[in-house]
Amino acid sequence: MPAELIDGKAIAATIRGEIRDAVAKRTASGLRPPGLAVILVGENPASQSYVRSKGKACREAGFHSVQIDRPATITEAELLALVDECNNDAAIDGILVQLPLPRHIDESRVIDRIDPRKDVDGFHPVSVGNLVLDKPGFISCTPKGIQELLVRSGVETKGKFAVIVGRSNIVGKPMAALLMRKGRGGDATVCVCHSATPDLAAVTRQADILIAAVGRAEVIDGSMLKPGAVVIDVGINRVEDPAAAKGYRIVGDVAFDSASAVASKITPVPGGVGPMTIAMLLQNTLESAVQHDTAE
Repeated sequence: MPAELIDGKAIAATIRGEIRDAVAKRTASGLRPPGLAVILVGENPASQSYVRSKGKACREAGFHSVQIDRPATITEAELLALVDECNNDAAIDGILVQLPLPRHIDESRVIDRIDPRKDVDGFHPVSVGNLVLDKPGFISCTPKGIQELLVRSGVETKGKFAVIVGRSNIVGKPMAALLMRKGRGGDATVCVCHSATPDLAAVTRQADILIAAVGRAEVIDGSMLKPGAVVIDVGINRVEDPAAAKGYRIVGDVAFDSASAVASKITPVPGGVGPMTIAMLLQNTLESAVQHDTAE
């Protein structure tokens, strides 16, 4: 029997509806709407597309949304000063600097400059430290979205063996910490695999939950899965295909057809993890606004 699809698009739409309702209640009670500032440097087409999607989502949720565009020639000092302006703006609850940045700018220095209280991307060292130490704080949007997909799809994580393929700072590492946390969507036994893992398939075949986040097209296939495993595909890869309308196809890190014949549940690409990332960005920004209400 083919695997059940985990519809990230539908789940994200539900969450965005919940956020929209919460924002409406805020504004009806006289509170200001949550504010998100997105800083876009340069003219990377993919980054421009992501930023447009985030802006649209903010407007639909009733947020105060600010997009700040700067040329790729901006200096690091100018960008840091821009981040400071957003840090000091009381109408802004979340700051997102769209990556990647031009090579002459130190991304770590820019991320470190964001006020941790406005780090809705969850990339600041304080946010990462809070996650690892199991303290309150903002969680990186993609791992948080994956956890929400699992919970809302009825996937039990407690006591399960979860294998993450990929050790990036954006997905792999925070995902491992999140799944190990006690409580909702956690309490899993976690293994992180990477380029130096010998016999990857021997490990992935043991996984009750497999999360593929390696950035290589269809590197995981059905022969590498445990029957009945839950598969979360984080990858978005462009594969040339002359037969396709655009001359290419978008595929994940998992070979969908062979994997869906073995798995019990699986996310599609696109329409799986991607929509959840933006939903979690909105959720983090709303949470930041609520925290700022308390602090004021």
